[in-house]
Amino acid sequence: MFLFDAESVHHFSFTSIRLLHKIPFVGILVRRLFSVNQPKLERHVFGIRFPNPIGLAAGFDKDAKLYKELSNFGFGFIEIGTLTPKPQDGNPKKRLFRLVADKGIINRMGFNNQGVDAAISRLKKNMNVIIGGNIGKNKTTPNDQAIEDYLICFDALFPHVDYFVVNVSSPNTPNLRELQEKKPLTALLQTLHAENHKREHPKPILLKIAPDLTDTQLLDIIDIVSKTNTDGVIATNTTIARDGLQSDSEICEETGGLSGKPLSNRSTEVIRFLHTKSNGSFPIIGVGGIHTPQDAIDKLEAGASLLQIYTGFVYEGPGMVKRILKAL
Repeated sequence: MFLFDAESVHHFSFTSIRLLHKIPFVGILVRRLFSVNQPKLERHVFGIRFPNPIGLAAGFDKDAKLYKELSNFGFGFIEIGTLTPKPQDGNPKKRLFRLVADKGIINRMGFNNQGVDAAISRLKKNMNVIIGGNIGKNKTTPNDQAIEDYLICFDALFPHVDYFVVNVSSPNTPNLRELQEKKPLTALLQTLHAENHKREHPKPILLKIAPDLTDTQLLDIIDIVSKTNTDGVIATNTTIARDGLQSDSEICEETGGLSGKPLSNRSTEVIRFLHTKSNGSFPIIGVGGIHTPQDAIDKLEAGASLLQIYTGFVYEGPGMVKRILKAL
């Protein structure tokens, strides 16, 4: 599959998994092959019981098209999105690149999705998959109006997801990362917190941050999480750094966010910093460069409560979830 365009292969894989699951008993067979049902793997985080700590990160199933089938590969939860209020095509293709020598991926997708309403139509059929809703703003929405976009997604998705993720850290939407600055981020999270607590049963709200933040900015994040009563942090999104890569320089110079093995150490450093400096005052979902059981263990030991994978799933194959769960 690596001989073909990465985005085309992604869509081909989706179609293949969906069609295979239409064959009677295939879903049951996949679950038996790839799932690990062990009470010791259960985690209680944010008031939610996760059957195991390994989730699929946002970006893989943006539009909630395949969450049921993907859950059969052993995931304890699936995060959909990033979703925006209106459908958008994202950035021009070609926008997804494999760095095979580094086991990395560069993407500049740009929040391509069919809009929040399309995802909701599919989520209404969910029976038992734990779903996280990753929300963002449309590309055409100026930052001073971004809160409205996040509120639209939050209100629409509220009945259909188990937790929310506020994505202000993607490098592929112009000026989005400016929302990570202390003043706009505090205002955004306070507004969502207030909206959340109008409900009888509020849902966890998490903040997804970039790995490129300085220690001073990370300390600001800890302060903001505390002041806004945000339930946790996802560390980390993709990086704009290109340090120590072995792949062809032409590919490495592509703009976009880098994920996969090159991000592993930095992501773990951010998790450890947040956990240590906050005295473990909020849960962290660790994501970035998890390809092996040891990668997963390193992030848990650094302070993560749950984990997510994306690029590792592409490079290591669907059996990686089972290998990690057996090691844990």
